[in-house]
Amino acid sequence: MLDDTLKTQLKTYLEKVTHPIEIVASLEEGEKSQELDVLLHDIASMSDKITLVRRDGDDVRKPSFAINRLGTDIGVRFAGIPMGHEFTSLVLALLQVGGHPSKAAQDVIEQVQGLDGDYRFETYYSLSCQSCPDVVQALNLMSVLNPRIEHVAIDGALFQDEVDARQVMSVPTVFLNGEVFDQGRMSLEQIVARIDRGTEKRDAEKLRAKEAFDVLVIGGGPAGAAAAIYAARKGIRTGIAAERFGGQVLDTMAIENFVSVQYTEGPQFATALEQHVREYDVDIMNLQRAQKLVPASAGSDGLVEVQLANGASLKSKSVVLSTGARWRQMGVPGEDQYRNKGVAYCPHCDGPLFKGKRVAVIGGGNSGVEAAIDLAGIVAHVTLIEFDSQLRADEVLQRKLRSLPNVDVIVSAQTTEVLGDGHKVNELVYRDRSSGESHTIALEGVFVQIGLLPNTEWLKGAIELSPRGEIVIDERGQTSMPGVFAAGDATTVPYKQIVVAMGAGSTAALSAFDHLIRSSAPAEQAAAA
Repeated sequence: MLDDTLKTQLKTYLEKVTHPIEIVASLEEGEKSQELDVLLHDIASMSDKITLVRRDGDDVRKPSFAINRLGTDIGVRFAGIPMGHEFTSLVLALLQVGGHPSKAAQDVIEQVQGLDGDYRFETYYSLSCQSCPDVVQALNLMSVLNPRIEHVAIDGALFQDEVDARQVMSVPTVFLNGEVFDQGRMSLEQIVARIDRGTEKRDAEKLRAKEAFDVLVIGGGPAGAAAAIYAARKGIRTGIAAERFGGQVLDTMAIENFVSVQYTEGPQFATALEQHVREYDVDIMNLQRAQKLVPASAGSDGLVEVQLANGASLKSKSVVLSTGARWRQMGVPGEDQYRNKGVAYCPHCDGPLFKGKRVAVIGGGNSGVEAAIDLAGIVAHVTLIEFDSQLRADEVLQRKLRSLPNVDVIVSAQTTEVLGDGHKVNELVYRDRSSGESHTIALEGVFVQIGLLPNTEWLKGAIELSPRGEIVIDERGQTSMPGVFAAGDATTVPYKQIVVAMGAGSTAALSAFDHLIRSSAPAEQAAAA
């Protein structure tokens, strides 16, 4: 299972284990159980603090295994073989159950340890899902920190009958005590906030007590991270408030065009961004959603105010808006009703759940065609639907797509409705734009890939927006509001690319600093009489 390089790296990590741990395997006859058996034997052979035992009756899910700290109630469980994106989750579980401390913030650790109640979490993941490890690792850590919390991470592709029975059609999907808890990427802080109802109130009180910033960045994607770093390097008071650090990058599978980095993946890149920002004196405020922008007034000491959804507000001498964008929706009946019940936006994450089924991909640009190509290797059949009269993807992608035997391409087609049985998708309706006729396709999944929508609704009426909702900026990143700058995918800058956003974020921060210098300069003295 593990090559020599990976074994060497893993053995080095396992030297950090301080408490004896026991791996308890539940296996059966079959190829996957044999693969897991080999993996677990490899792991156990790398440390004298790890023992492996087999108790096939310990879990109804097979293959599965538990990692337990001997003599305690501390442990985590995996159902499946956590390779791919989940291999890091396995390594962290071994280390944390083995006593190696977490890098989570101390106040969050104490909050988890103080949770009162019994919590039994189950997370369904896929090995190709880049969003899943965040959730798996957060819940694993919680089960290590608090013995009253249990967690099992389940490979949905390996337990297809269970996935069908529980109608899991999107990963990660988390169940708490047998009921759906949430779906999609979640951080440790977000999960704890969902459980501990007093979190939002306490956060709001802390935010209200903060002094005004020199530069306040709203948004934690590449543009926001670059802006925060460039501002902090000037030695001025810098803050960054974000719903989730990394932004849209977290939902990106492969990054191969960031100059000097030949290949990385979105979550890894987002982690690197946050680590870099933390190298500087930047006040990072996560899980914060901006709700209103209030310009500086005569009585506000020249401070711009950003009001947050939790009722708190932050003030600053200058602001950099880098709120990014999100997946654009079709806006047709049934889309919201069947979101995560057949309507999906991440083919890499959710594709494995549709193995052997029929799906549609909406959108004929590069993202849509790449999604159709990827899905064709998993599902029974793909229908790609494009509104325009021709596909807009690169020619090399189109050739690959048309070479696949289980793909149909329909152009000049407008999706008009998603239908289902109340629980999951079973049909899609589209209109032929040439003839006006309506057609219905029987299917089980719809993957929407039609571009991005800027996260700027909260700014309407406050600053100038383009007809597409983008923040209008000049070459310096200046918006229509004095002291407020903007950068990244939320703006009118062409070419929504990571490297472009980071350059724009740097420009906006430097412009904000220039604004501070000029606005704080003493008035010109009157000429001597």
